[in-house]
Amino acid sequence: MPAQEAGADEEEHLDGLTGPVDGLKEALAAVDAFDHTLTGGLLRPRPAQAEGLIALADAVAASPLAARVAEAAEKAAAGAASEDHFVALAAARTALLGSAHDALTARADEVTGRTREEPTAPAAAGRQAPNLLAAARSWLCDLARTGWQGIDHDLVSGAAQVVSAMLPDPELRRLAALLDGFAAELAASCPGAALERIPVRRWADLWARGMLLTLPGAAAAPAADTATGRLLPLGVDLQEHATAAQAQVHAVFEPADGTAPRLVRASVSVPKPDTVLGAGVWQLLRPHMTLLAAAGEGRSMDLTGMPVTAEGDLVWQDEHARPGEPADPFATARVALPTATTAPAAPLDRHPAHLAQPVFLEGYGIEQDGDTVTFTLPGHRLAVDTDRIPAAGPLTPQAVTASSSCIGLLRWDAGRFRLQPLAVETTVRRKPAAVHAGAWAGGTTDKAGVKAEKAATDAVAVLRERAGRLLRK
Repeated sequence: MPAQEAGADEEEHLDGLTGPVDGLKEALAAVDAFDHTLTGGLLRPRPAQAEGLIALADAVAASPLAARVAEAAEKAAAGAASEDHFVALAAARTALLGSAHDALTARADEVTGRTREEPTAPAAAGRQAPNLLAAARSWLCDLARTGWQGIDHDLVSGAAQVVSAMLPDPELRRLAALLDGFAAELAASCPGAALERIPVRRWADLWARGMLLTLPGAAAAPAADTATGRLLPLGVDLQEHATAAQAQVHAVFEPADGTAPRLVRASVSVPKPDTVLGAGVWQLLRPHMTLLAAAGEGRSMDLTGMPVTAEGDLVWQDEHARPGEPADPFATARVALPTATTAPAAPLDRHPAHLAQPVFLEGYGIEQDGDTVTFTLPGHRLAVDTDRIPAAGPLTPQAVTASSSCIGLLRWDAGRFRLQPLAVETTVRRKPAAVHAGAWAGGTTDKAGVKAEKAATDAVAVLRERAGRLLRK
């Protein structure tokens, strides 16, 4: 979205990012009302909780879910909800967030002028163990009845046996991973009665998604195709947790058959020790995907028969890729990004938190108030989420505030659109330079990066040595 080319029409589009979205406020209010009913639990609901359940039912009253959700809300308000009723409530909540996602996505598409592909039906699910799905659903229903304020270690530990039984089955691994992580968060917060702050939206998100994934067929693998052509990386989104890390490469794919370019993603996730910090995390990620090195070096990749889902996620396999010619991400952003189409989101991924649309901005002004950075364009102000800039790269908030152009992800967070920078063009030592968040993905000679990688090497070596001792014992 080059600002210097913006005419009256584009200024009007940019204004659309801050304008109201029809029905969004009401949908999110109904979700919030329901989420707060889970705080105190639905075993003996209070009048305020009954109001939250009614708000959810009213919000879907014009949908095919209306009758089932109305019944579920009535039963839950009386403390008599069954598993089927909890499933209906989770479905209603998910549908409302899905409608919010669709409205926000449509607004972002309008601003960027991007075309979105039509959704396709998911592949058929394999046979799943109904007894394990039922056990998982029973545990989640117990959580809903108890509420976040009532959780204790006995209740939370009930997930452990179910997760252990699910993990060996690839068809159930998605649900197992969700339950495992959810249970770990709850265990770290026990007892619930002592919590000063409860992550109400997050825990309700995990609860609702878990409930729907216990339904046969809900975890069906997305329909897959193959991709042959040239992959042009735009940037790397690195996300870290105390015990895990994920790198997601956003790229433009140019099919060899000459059809329209597409926006795609490729991700790799690994477990990580909490002692591995900063640039050291690349050591854990790098061996699992050659694309990270290409993205760090500013190089394209030539793909042959690479599996890709209907949602635009490359199922990365190194044998289907080889390094290509140098490819400047900013040239890709200026030339190829504006014409790239976007794949639709998977049904269970239709959530405002999943919105992450690659965009290119230049010619903007910059305002800074403390740690708050804002890009100003004709008729619009766009908040910059500098908190999402990873420590494992040379990109810094200072580089962003001195930039003249930016590749980033347009996200929806805290009730407004925000920009997560992936790379900027700026001036370093009086010379033009491009600074990328994923520049160290393939290795680095930067002093800070080398120091962090060495520390990570030492930490991993110590952990391996200790693990070896335990195994020998």
